[in-house]
Amino acid sequence: MINHRVGAAADSSEKSVITSKIVVAGGFGVGKSTFVGSISDIKPLTTEAMMTVASGKLDDTERLPYKGSTTVAMDFGRVALDDELLLYIFGTPGQERFWFMWDSLVRGSIGAVVLADTRRLADSFSSVDFFENRNIPYVIGVNTFDGILHHPLEHVRRAMALDPSVPVFRCDAREREEVKETVLGLIEHVMRRVEQVAEPSMT
Repeated sequence: MINHRVGAAADSSEKSVITSKIVVAGGFGVGKSTFVGSISDIKPLTTEAMMTVASGKLDDTERLPYKGSTTVAMDFGRVALDDELLLYIFGTPGQERFWFMWDSLVRGSIGAVVLADTRRLADSFSSVDFFENRNIPYVIGVNTFDGILHHPLEHVRRAMALDPSVPVFRCDAREREEVKETVLGLIEHVMRRVEQVAEPSMT
């Protein structure tokens, strides 16, 4: 971990850089690679493979005719949210046959963004179950593919049967600022969870 400014002598007046890790999950073709690429300060590392006739038999591509490639391991990006916080972002593969990688990808993460497409909302249910079963904090990002929010966020919350404490954000995965707001919302959610856990021990 870099804890002083690159190319400068470290001294006691300089602040340490905190590094954290989050994951971006969701169904097949929901926009995870785009999300990571929009916010990353570096060129994202993307492990994609071309869709083939063989994979078409395993993946439901009828609703995603534009989908020519798919993430087979992970997407990786990095963003400095300020001078003190460096965030590593890992995008999970969306297809069920790659879910065996998820436990490794989420290890050490502080939380997750679950992307949802209101046209295929059920595709994100498994991601929600994954994080809830492991007690990992998460938020929902409703990806507006055409820039239009077709359903109120509260309707999405009810349809996904989310706990009232889970934040739901509008998030166009192509727009850096909307992606950043969603990531910051996740960090705030994680901090609230930590404070709630700490409060009983302080009484």
